[in-house]
Amino acid sequence: MKNSIIILILVLVATVVAISLYLKKGSEEGIGSAKTKNRPPKLRIVYSKKLKTADRQKISSSADAYRLLKDIWSKQIETREEMLVLLLDRSNNVLGYHLLSVGGITGTVADLRLLFSVALESLATSVILSHNHPSGNLSPSEQDTTLTRKIKEAGVIMDITLLDHLIITNEGYYSFADEGII
Repeated sequence: MKNSIIILILVLVATVVAISLYLKKGSEEGIGSAKTKNRPPKLRIVYSKKLKTADRQKISSSADAYRLLKDIWSKQIETREEMLVLLLDRSNNVLGYHLLSVGGITGTVADLRLLFSVALESLATSVILSHNHPSGNLSPSEQDTTLTRKIKEAGVIMDITLLDHLIITNEGYYSFADEGII
């Protein structure tokens, strides 16, 4: 119950920030420099469509997602843990990807607010979370499972579906969806 309330609060804060950024785009015109002197800098999260819808890769399975993620993963897949998110449209076409975090040898930090802010800015209706295990071990940790459940719950509130969470190594992958956890 406590976790659900915390997730709800985080999601609401991310929503308010996203809506605020959206409403303030372009509203800076006509404001004199005296009024903006003490104002904090405006944040910009930019997403630009570079591919036509017909040219976007479609994800139909965890194997499709793994192949794509393996192609875009850094050369550090066996050196340090990283977390990426694939952003998808309603037809499961890839809108893009975003590097959420870079960690050390044994872990990385996942921030739900960053994940959902990127998903909102790109107008994604679903996401596939992925991270690597430099050790080569494909088994999910308790933290991996807890994070997956939190993102799924928050996504329900945001109307952004977590389709899968993949743990990736050079030799293969573990899919939370294929294992029935999502």
